[in-house]
Amino acid sequence: MAVRPEGTPCWADAMFTDVEQAESFYGGVLGWTFGESSAEYGDYLQARVDGGAVAAVVPPMPGQEGQSQWCLYLASPDAAATAGRIRDHGGEVLLEPLRVGDLGTMCLAREPGGAVFGVWQGGTHEGFGATAVPGAYCWAEVITRAPERADAFFTAVFGYTTKRIGDEAVDFRVFDLGGDTVLGLMGMTDDVPPEVPSYVDVYFTVADCDAAVAAARDRGAVLRFGPADSPFGRVAALGDPQGANFSVIDITTKRGGTPQVGEVF
Repeated sequence: MAVRPEGTPCWADAMFTDVEQAESFYGGVLGWTFGESSAEYGDYLQARVDGGAVAAVVPPMPGQEGQSQWCLYLASPDAAATAGRIRDHGGEVLLEPLRVGDLGTMCLAREPGGAVFGVWQGGTHEGFGATAVPGAYCWAEVITRAPERADAFFTAVFGYTTKRIGDEAVDFRVFDLGGDTVLGLMGMTDDVPPEVPSYVDVYFTVADCDAAVAAARDRGAVLRFGPADSPFGRVAALGDPQGANFSVIDITTKRGGTPQVGEVF
């Protein structure tokens, strides 16, 4: 597999107090299968779709119990150097670069608006083994209370260029890397309750958005938005039974033209 450019989304995982419940939920909604957990790495458990690694679930470490949330990892050739730039540009390093055997090196950080994300310097585990197929990662957006600061932060740390899509009522931007759009950023609006923290919304591909939403709600999920059509696919936002937010998208069902810079989609 080719080395991913720095700043490319390359992996996603989440801590769940009830890992068995998470396995059952995501297996039923996204078709994930699971192998044996790795006791050496804190019972880390990879999810797969058609043999390709797509995400992981893990129980919280002692003292880290709390609401579950998905964490998106961005690729780095040197996690220590990336951690230094995170600090230099107003971010917070929550977990110093930590080598995980021969798998790679991880780091956890928080952008200035409060959204937590990860950095991954790949070793034998380079990241996603499949993307943009049913059950696999497709897209992610930083949902933040400080969009201007977050924009300046991510472009400085990862070398992104920014394009704004929308008008003054919709603060939505995308980050490009080497000509490819790799990540979105949306400013939280005033109608979002103040107790809702900034977060990264991870999108997983599904073959049928409405069917995935029905399966998720049958298994205790909360529907937060949609299903709705967009130029990029039919999409819905959900909260799983343990409180982790995520989105699903059917990228084969698109409505409307692809928006240009300055347009609302």
